[in-house]
Amino acid sequence: MFYKFYELNHALIQPWRSVAHATGMFYRNPINPISRTDFGRTMAAWTEVFERSTRRYAKPEFGIDATIIDGEEVAVSEAVVWEKPFCKLIHFERALDRPIADQPKILLVAPMSGHYATLLRGTVERFLPDAEVYITDWVDARTVPVSDGQFDLSDYIDYLIEMMTRLGPDTHIVGVCQPSVPVLAAVAVMEKHGDPNAPASMTLMGGPIDTRRNPTAVNELAEEKDLDWFADNVTMDVPFPNAGYGRKVYPGFLQLTGFMSMNLDRHMIAQKDFFMHMVRDDGDSAERHRDFYDEYLAVMDLTAEFYLQTIQVVFIDHALANGTLEHRGELVDLGAIRNVALFTIEGENDDITGRGQTEAALDLCPNIPESLKFHYEQPDVGHYGVFNGSRFRNECAPKMLKFMQTAAQSRKPAKPKLRAVS
Repeated sequence: MFYKFYELNHALIQPWRSVAHATGMFYRNPINPISRTDFGRTMAAWTEVFERSTRRYAKPEFGIDATIIDGEEVAVSEAVVWEKPFCKLIHFERALDRPIADQPKILLVAPMSGHYATLLRGTVERFLPDAEVYITDWVDARTVPVSDGQFDLSDYIDYLIEMMTRLGPDTHIVGVCQPSVPVLAAVAVMEKHGDPNAPASMTLMGGPIDTRRNPTAVNELAEEKDLDWFADNVTMDVPFPNAGYGRKVYPGFLQLTGFMSMNLDRHMIAQKDFFMHMVRDDGDSAERHRDFYDEYLAVMDLTAEFYLQTIQVVFIDHALANGTLEHRGELVDLGAIRNVALFTIEGENDDITGRGQTEAALDLCPNIPESLKFHYEQPDVGHYGVFNGSRFRNECAPKMLKFMQTAAQSRKPAKPKLRAVS
C-alpha cells in the first residue's frame, strides 16, 4: 500500500512540478530583463529546488566516450557482452588498432544496493587507460516481469560465475562494497570444483565480509530487528503499471531515505548552498551539485528475496565468516581458494563498512599463499572515497593495478632452467 501511495503522490504533484518548471523557464529566460535581477534569480532558484526535490530521477548514463592512452585520445563505446533478466555485462570497448600487452582484464562488480552501476563511472574512467574494463549493470527489479522468476543471493553468485566463465581465467574481479560477499563466495565455489575459469585475482573494496568487526549504524540496525520486521515493513509489491507489477521488492526510495537520514544535516546544507549558488549566479558550483545529486538520487528496486537473504546471511548469521554459507546445497569453503590472489581495501573513515570488516577475508582464506594476500587502508576517506575521487585515482588505483600485475605474473608458468652442456 505504501508503494502505491508513493506512486500516487508523484502523480498528484506532477501538475505542480509542471507549473514550477514553466515558472523557472520564465525567470531564467535571458530575454527577460527580470532574469538578471536578484528577484528573478531567487524565483528561478526556488522553482528549480522544488522541481528537483519532487522529481523521480532516471537511470543515469555512463557517458564515457573517450579516454587518453599514451597522450592520445581513444574512442570508447559500450557493448553488452552477456545478459540475463537481472543484469547486463557491459564492456567499455576502446578503439585500439591492436591490444596493449600486459594490460589486465577487469570485471567491476557494482553494488546492488539501491544505486545504479553508474555510481562507479569514475572508477571505470580511471582504469580505462590501463585495462580492458567490464562492469555489471544490474537491472531495476521493478522493470523485470514476474514471469522472469526470482533473484536471490544464490542467483547472484551464479551470475558472477557465468560472467567469469565468459571472460576467462585471466580476469581480475573487483567487488565494490556489497558484492564483496558474493564475489568471495563465487570464487570459492569455482576453486572447489576446479573450474579453469577462476579469476587471476579478486579485489574486495569496503565490503561487509565480517560485520562483527567494528560494527557501524548500518550493521546495528540489521541486528536489532528480526527478519520478519524487515519483510513486513520494507518489502512491498511493485504497483501497476510497471513491468514488474506484483513482484515483491525492497523499493529504491526506501533505501534512499535510509542513506539520506544518516547524514540529513549534510544534505539539507547542500540544498541551501545550491539555492544560494543560483541566487549568486555561481553556475559552476550549482552544476557540481546537479551532477552529484542526479546520480545520488537515481535509485533502483531490489528483489525482496535477495534483500532479505542478504540481511540474514551477511548481517545476522555472519554465514560467510562463520563458515556456514551454502550455495545450491553445498557449503561454501573459503579454504578451497588456493590460486586466486586477494587484495582487500578499506577507507579510514568508512561509516558504512567498519575498519577490519573487509580485511577479515585475508584470515578467512588460509590457503592463499601469503605472497598473494595484500591489504590497504586508504587514509582520510569515507565509504565513497574507497572507489572514487582524487585519492582513489592517485593512490588506490595504482596499487590495484600493481597487485593485478603481480597476480598475473604468479599465474605464468616458470621458465625451465637450462643446463650447461658439458
